[in-house]
Amino acid sequence: MRIVIFSGTTEGRCLSHTLAQRGAQVTVCVATEYGAEEQGTAPGVTVHTGRMEPPAMARVLTGAALCIDATHPYAAAATANIRRAARMAGVPYKRLLRPASPLPPGSLTAPDAQGAAALLQETTGPILLTTGAKELSAFACLGGERLFPRVLPVAESLRACEAAGIPHRNIIAMQGPFGTELNVALLRQFSIRYLVTKDGGPQGGFAEKAAAAQKTGAVLVVIRRPADAGESEEEILNFCKGLIP
Repeated sequence: MRIVIFSGTTEGRCLSHTLAQRGAQVTVCVATEYGAEEQGTAPGVTVHTGRMEPPAMARVLTGAALCIDATHPYAAAATANIRRAARMAGVPYKRLLRPASPLPPGSLTAPDAQGAAALLQETTGPILLTTGAKELSAFACLGGERLFPRVLPVAESLRACEAAGIPHRNIIAMQGPFGTELNVALLRQFSIRYLVTKDGGPQGGFAEKAAAAQKTGAVLVVIRRPADAGESEEEILNFCKGLIP
């Protein structure tokens, strides 16, 4: 019995290993080589690397017993494509979704990166961006000198920083998630006034970012999640019990 997981998240990786240990043949689809590196190898797990459009996804799904979407909570376009591919292949679909986090008092919220940039347009002071390299262009209007992006240590991230006009001395290329104390150290090192983040939940270190902002007096700006519905890992594992011989 084969299950296909579209992943790139910690919980997707853990779910793939658990299902394989229970006897399923698991195909994990990740978009990048970095995602494949994070996924690693495990008995019973095959990794497919590369971005795909719905027709290619549907071909991977053909003959599978279940499609599990374990992509990031903010990957709305990817989720739409995966749902479409599952319908094309006639395969049942499940969305693995992290629970949303409570926001600390004093937080500012925005519907997207452009909205967050608009909130910060009339402010002054350094900004720590922890929203990912793909969002950097939305903040370029604030001036590269103000921006301190924390991005993955890969060439694609550095190119995105350069395209947004961010000086190399401002780039923090590190792989997370990070503990509260490291977040505090970075906020103090660069005299950060605003910390922009997504609600990545426990796996994305959201609580540690929020705690660091409170300790240092930085204002937390949260890009809210796209509206979506999903199930917990426990719920999906219970469903899979009926599929695995």
